[in-house]
Amino acid sequence: MPNNSATTAAQFIVEEVILKYDVPKKLITDQDQWTSGTLNATFYPQLAKPHNENVNHWDEYLPACIFAYNSGQHGTAGYSPFQLMFAREPVLPFDQPTSDITLAKPSDYWAQIIQLMKIYKTSVKSNIISQQQLSKQRYDKQRADPTYHPGDLVFIKQLGKRPKFGELYSGPYKVIQKEHPLTYLVEDQKSLIQQQVHLSRKEPVYERTI
Repeated sequence: MPNNSATTAAQFIVEEVILKYDVPKKLITDQDQWTSGTLNATFYPQLAKPHNENVNHWDEYLPACIFAYNSGQHGTAGYSPFQLMFAREPVLPFDQPTSDITLAKPSDYWAQIIQLMKIYKTSVKSNIISQQQLSKQRYDKQRADPTYHPGDLVFIKQLGKRPKFGELYSGPYKVIQKEHPLTYLVEDQKSLIQQQVHLSRKEPVYERTI
């Protein structure tokens, strides 16, 4: 939407929601700082990958990122938003044509959709409860701090202000030695500059074997 005025929002709801999907029973806003912040955190890393150096064309990649998000399976629900919306998987440009499904009569299609939506609803509810329990177990379980050794490669989380689509981590850095229980001396692989870094800012580098 070009702006967040009440008139623009009302026009969007009428034209893009009601006239396409009928009148909703309930409107759920995503403008809360917690929900919008979580969603933005999901899209920022994806938009940061393809943008050019001037960071002026991120909006050109937004539709593709949204489609990727909607067509991908969500860990909590167990299904993609697209599948829950249309009761089928999205057809992608590179998918091979599938054989036609023949139904005994046209009314069978509606009965099949109703049955699928009931299955999805029950399954999603069960998956959400299961994921909530797993999340609680992981949260309650005390995880030991990782240990790094001299020669290990790590990425360092950048502090302070940075461009919205700028890189979150810099590196890789090489671990020189352990200074304190939670502090390590690391060396930049390019400049050879050394610095002390707290354990919480470090992420291990996983090298791929080709």
